[in-house]
Amino acid sequence: MQAKPILITGGSRGIGRAIAIRLGADGWRPLIVCRSHIKEAHEAAELSGGVACPFGADLGSLEGCRKVWEWAVSMGPVRGLVNNAGVYVQGSFTERDEREFEASFSQAMSVNFMAPVRLSRWFAQQASKGDRILNVCSRVGFRGEAGAAAYAASKAAQINLVRSLAVELAGLGIGVFGIAPGWVETAMTRKGMEERRAEIEGSIPLGRVASPEDCANAAAFLLSDEAAYLSGVVLDVNGASYFH
Repeated sequence: MQAKPILITGGSRGIGRAIAIRLGADGWRPLIVCRSHIKEAHEAAELSGGVACPFGADLGSLEGCRKVWEWAVSMGPVRGLVNNAGVYVQGSFTERDEREFEASFSQAMSVNFMAPVRLSRWFAQQASKGDRILNVCSRVGFRGEAGAAAYAASKAAQINLVRSLAVELAGLGIGVFGIAPGWVETAMTRKGMEERRAEIEGSIPLGRVASPEDCANAAAFLLSDEAAYLSGVVLDVNGASYFH
């Protein structure tokens, strides 16, 4: 059977890379997009049997999102979409100057929320029954995080996008899902964990930080036929550290 093309944003490293490799093994053909780590994207494509986007993707703009989508569909109908690319934006809610404050919220919402909105819309317009969308959300989208209001708000919006689209697209047979990781061992989070690892691991009942492969396993299940009746689910991947 021919491998099904699936667009994966932020697929060069971390969670996105692990998802691409796992989905490649499961019979998908990953179409890997990244912002700047082009070499790593090609390595992930080789490992997953997929294809790497030849240019850096600016998902913070409508034009950048459209360029990515046009590249993906140039290779044929896209059967799956993984919205994984994201930016983690920190900063005080009250103590920054107005320009920096506005820029932080604009960046977080543009990349973490509006890019999935745009790509999901274009995907749904060409999708057929059985196709899948998966958003890589975050635990903080449920519980919030001091000093990262922009990031948490963008992830909360992403979670509710999953739920809304699951209902709206159900009649078309399109499944919409999410995963909500807590701490994960990636380049984006490693710096923040360096001095707090003992504290962080002590807050997780399973006693360890998640691996990208833990997230990929959850994503692979939701994108499989076994999860066909679970549309709208956002699956926690947090080692029992938070319930909602």
